[in-house]
Amino acid sequence: MGTLVTVPLRRGILLMYRRGRRDHIMCLAVPGKLLSIEGSDPILRTGKASFGGIVKQISLAYAPEAKIGDYVLVHVGFAISTIDEAEAQQVFEYLKQMDELAESEGAQA
Repeated sequence: MGTLVTVPLRRGILLMYRRGRRDHIMCLAVPGKLLSIEGSDPILRTGKASFGGIVKQISLAYAPEAKIGDYVLVHVGFAISTIDEAEAQQVFEYLKQMDELAESEGAQA
């Protein structure tokens, strides 16, 4: 049996941590900081977002309001909404706590 921890955020995004035979972390959406935007067609717009220093190309089709410098919630390569910096930092803190939990459980095993 594993442990399931859900963390509800203001917009209903859940982060889940499950520990069973293997460690599993499932995020429905992860915040990234939008560094650049390419294209003007709202459906075809893309951008580069930084996720803790890892830069990925993402689609902005579902977040047409996103601007350079905004934090966006990204799910499978698609920005699904913009969030403020405080909410993004809250998610980063939850992820850090989950990583520390995994490390402490690994040390106990």
